[in-house]
Amino acid sequence: MWDFDHCDPRRCSGKKLARMGLIRDLRVGQRFRGVVLSPKGTQPISPADRDIVLASGLAVVECSWARLDDVPFGKIASPHERLLPYLLATNPTNYGKPWRLNCVEALAAAFYITGFPEYAERLLGVFGWGDAFWNVNKDLLQRYQACTSAAEVAAAQEQIMQDLETKYEEVRRDKDSTDEYGADWLTANPNHQVEGDGDDEEGSGEEAESAAVDRITSDLDAVKI
Repeated sequence: MWDFDHCDPRRCSGKKLARMGLIRDLRVGQRFRGVVLSPKGTQPISPADRDIVLASGLAVVECSWARLDDVPFGKIASPHERLLPYLLATNPTNYGKPWRLNCVEALAAAFYITGFPEYAERLLGVFGWGDAFWNVNKDLLQRYQACTSAAEVAAAQEQIMQDLETKYEEVRRDKDSTDEYGADWLTANPNHQVEGDGDDEEGSGEEAESAAVDRITSDLDAVKI
């Protein structure tokens, strides 16, 4: 993990993993031959990356979503930079938001997709809300797991997003036809929330976590993939 100290160390998922000895820090400029999850990647991670992860490991950049421009991505380059496909965050800070995964969610997603579910579950198990990530993203992750290449993952992601958009519009039309107050159903669906600038840090509180999971699960059921 490349850690740029953007987050509160008491709430940062990457730092918590490091304190528990489940992840190690990398220096800027340090050579890394494994897969790096980076917004600078040009292709999504896929099951085809399994051998690279097995041989050389997996790395992530721990930083704030609001400060991506401050990260010297050119100095943490790898021959195997990868993007994560469409998934929903379930951490308390960004729950329900597409793409806004924190450090542990990103690592877990990559491990699930490349065929190492035991590693994903070990990391997520450190967090009280960790089970929600698989419960909410199970259908998505299984579709990506069934692919054999980055191109297939990209195609699956595109189809998923098209299906979500189509089915969401159908749900909205049905709701609008019976909603005398003209409620804005678009904002109720996490797949259409505008991404904020909040850091990818952990929050706390069992009630907030439970409410987050219930809300996401309910919305996904309404727009079932």
